[in-house]
Amino acid sequence: MDISDIMIHIDQALSEEDKRALEEKMRAIPGVIAPRFNAGRDHLLLVAFDPERVKTAAMLDSVRADGYQAQLIGA
Repeated sequence: MDISDIMIHIDQALSEEDKRALEEKMRAIPGVIAPRFNAGRDHLLLVAFDPERVKTAAMLDSVRADGYQAQLIGA
Protein backbone atom coordinates (compact mmCIF):
# COMPACT_ATOMS: atom_id res chain seq x y z
CA MET A 1 0.00 0.00 0.00
CA ASP A 2 1.22 3.46 -0.93
CA ILE A 3 0.39 6.38 1.33
CA SER A 4 0.02 9.91 0.03
CA ASP A 5 -0.97 13.18 1.67
CA ILE A 6 -3.15 16.03 0.51
CA MET A 7 -4.07 19.28 2.14
CA ILE A 8 -7.57 20.69 1.89
CA HIS A 9 -8.05 24.39 2.61
CA ILE A 10 -11.47 25.21 4.08
CA ASP A 11 -12.56 28.83 3.76
CA GLN A 12 -14.98 28.90 6.70
CA ALA A 13 -13.99 28.99 10.36
CA LEU A 14 -14.79 25.66 12.02
CA SER A 15 -15.56 25.05 15.67
CA GLU A 16 -13.75 22.24 17.49
CA GLU A 17 -16.92 20.16 17.17
CA ASP A 18 -17.12 20.84 13.42
CA LYS A 19 -13.48 19.83 12.97
CA ARG A 20 -13.95 16.57 14.88
CA ALA A 21 -17.08 15.76 12.90
CA LEU A 22 -15.32 16.40 9.60
CA GLU A 23 -12.33 14.26 10.62
CA GLU A 24 -14.70 11.41 11.54
CA LYS A 25 -16.58 11.75 8.26
CA MET A 26 -13.31 11.60 6.33
CA ARG A 27 -12.16 8.51 8.28
CA ALA A 28 -15.28 6.70 7.05
CA ILE A 29 -14.17 7.05 3.41
CA PRO A 30 -12.49 3.80 2.28
CA GLY A 31 -8.82 4.51 1.66
CA VAL A 32 -8.57 7.49 4.02
CA ILE A 33 -6.05 6.71 6.74
CA ALA A 34 -5.55 9.79 8.89
CA PRO A 35 -7.37 13.11 8.46
CA ARG A 36 -6.36 15.79 10.94
CA PHE A 37 -6.41 19.49 11.62
CA ASN A 38 -3.26 20.96 13.12
CA ALA A 39 -3.39 23.49 15.95
CA GLY A 40 -2.89 27.02 14.72
CA ARG A 41 -3.90 26.10 11.17
CA ASP A 42 -7.61 25.67 11.62
CA HIS A 43 -8.39 26.03 7.91
CA LEU A 44 -6.05 23.25 6.78
CA LEU A 45 -7.07 19.61 6.82
CA LEU A 46 -4.19 17.21 6.16
CA VAL A 47 -5.31 13.81 4.92
CA ALA A 48 -3.14 10.70 4.62
CA PHE A 49 -4.71 8.26 2.17
CA ASP A 50 -4.18 5.28 -0.11
CA PRO A 51 -4.34 6.62 -3.69
CA GLU A 52 -5.22 3.17 -5.00
CA ARG A 53 -8.46 3.22 -2.97
CA VAL A 54 -9.63 6.84 -3.01
CA LYS A 55 -9.24 9.82 -5.33
CA THR A 56 -8.48 13.33 -4.11
CA ALA A 57 -11.62 14.65 -5.84
CA ALA A 58 -13.78 12.29 -3.76
CA MET A 59 -12.28 13.63 -0.54
CA LEU A 60 -12.78 17.23 -1.64
CA ASP A 61 -16.35 16.45 -2.69
CA SER A 62 -17.01 14.99 0.74
CA VAL A 63 -15.92 18.22 2.44
CA ARG A 64 -17.94 20.33 0.02
CA ALA A 65 -21.01 18.12 0.56
CA ASP A 66 -21.17 19.50 4.11
CA GLY A 67 -21.52 23.01 2.68
CA TYR A 68 -17.90 24.12 3.08
CA GLN A 69 -16.03 26.11 0.48
CA ALA A 70 -12.81 24.13 0.02
CA GLN A 71 -9.87 23.68 -2.33
CA LEU A 72 -7.05 21.17 -2.70
CA ILE A 73 -3.63 22.65 -2.02
CA GLY A 74 -0.67 21.35 -4.00
CA ALA A 75 -2.62 18.72 -5.91
